[in-house]
Amino acid sequence: MPKLIPVIMAGGTGSRLWPMSRESFPKQFLSLDNSGFSLLQQTLQRLSGLDGVDVAAPLVICNEEHRFLVAEQLRELDLLATNIILEPVGRNTAPAVALAAHLAVEEDADNILLVLAADHLIKKVDNFHQAINEALQFAVNEQLVTFGIIPQHPETGYGYIKRGSALSDSCFNVESFVEKPCLEKAVEYLASGDYSWNSGMFMFKAGTFLQELERLSGDIFTATQQSMVASQRDMNFIRVDRESFDRCPSDSIDYAVMEKTQAAVVIPIDAGWSDVGSWSSLWEVSEKDGQGNVNMGEVIAINSSNNYISSEGALVATIGLDNVVVINTNDALLISHKEHVQDVKKVVDELKKRNLHHYRQHSSSYRPWGSISDIDCGPRYQVKKLIVHPGHGLSVQRHVHRAEHWVVVSGTAKVDVDDSTFYLSENQSTFIPAGSVHTLENTGKIDLEMIEVRSGSYLEEDDIERLHDRYGRA
Repeated sequence: MPKLIPVIMAGGTGSRLWPMSRESFPKQFLSLDNSGFSLLQQTLQRLSGLDGVDVAAPLVICNEEHRFLVAEQLRELDLLATNIILEPVGRNTAPAVALAAHLAVEEDADNILLVLAADHLIKKVDNFHQAINEALQFAVNEQLVTFGIIPQHPETGYGYIKRGSALSDSCFNVESFVEKPCLEKAVEYLASGDYSWNSGMFMFKAGTFLQELERLSGDIFTATQQSMVASQRDMNFIRVDRESFDRCPSDSIDYAVMEKTQAAVVIPIDAGWSDVGSWSSLWEVSEKDGQGNVNMGEVIAINSSNNYISSEGALVATIGLDNVVVINTNDALLISHKEHVQDVKKVVDELKKRNLHHYRQHSSSYRPWGSISDIDCGPRYQVKKLIVHPGHGLSVQRHVHRAEHWVVVSGTAKVDVDDSTFYLSENQSTFIPAGSVHTLENTGKIDLEMIEVRSGSYLEEDDIERLHDRYGRA
């Protein structure tokens, strides 16, 4: 049996889950339950326990902006290698999958790709595993498998797959792909039993997919092949050649291949699946208390029912609320009736119109060395928490407009300021004047946690001159 290579699609912004999901920190990187793991991490974790399957290291496809966020979440699962493919521009799912397929065939054209979205929830993991094992026998026989979700209600927000003749008790030829229907059609599809929701999950041999792509969408095949031939390895990243990829048409895998090929088959599954497309859909698949509430964080709900309430920090109390979504983050609060959560995108559009940072920036962000989180700010100061992983360090840098005061909370830091080198441990601190050349490195065995107080006339992130950077950043 050839290797099974998970290909995780980790692009997208997930604006319908604002204010937790933002452009710099979209929903696939969020933990939306009490597990402590993000949707991306849960996607990878549910691949463990596949009996008799040689599951290789995953390939994760994302954009340049999220590369360190992906790397950190893979590192936390001990899955980080040179396995992050960076798309220079978004070109939809067909080119993204093609990049992974070109990489896989370098080793063996018979390697099987399992294409998954990073932002889906699957509650019935055993059913998911069973479907993967069933799909393998068809993928090795040159068929392109798509996984359909057995519909639970007449949904108008998903595309559908109509099954044709049976190949086994659980696998069918694909008769047609159907666009998102009106409610009347969705009711008809549900009653017929012949239709599944289009999940966007696939399995096929890398070589078979590329053969069909070359035959059916040759321009995508050629552009992605050239992009990978000219790609470069950089730490944990595979940098796709921008010039070649810019020439690639934008198309979905459905339009480019699956709707045109004669080799498409569908396996319908009941997997407790959700694409987490809105706060109401997340409420539907989450565990609830006796009053139908989903409470995340510090929540007290009195005479309240069927609500989704989440708080990152402050206590949230509700009295007499029904069918409401309350999302409290460090810098934004959303209150919406569940029937109107699709209009969250209108809030994001308004934030963009007003040029407010809340649509884009999150209070925490990831760096190649660790993470940085906002604590407090004022007219001439900012307070942040830095976590630097063992063996990592900041760039050699200086700032024109701001000074910094570093206080070590835990761990050990090797600090260089101008011509001086010294070590700081717990409860020790140092001051870095504006204009001083400085850096630090975590030389210990545990994470270095540090409080940084910035003061000065200009405090934004672009007041930095990197004189040397081990991560190749400009």
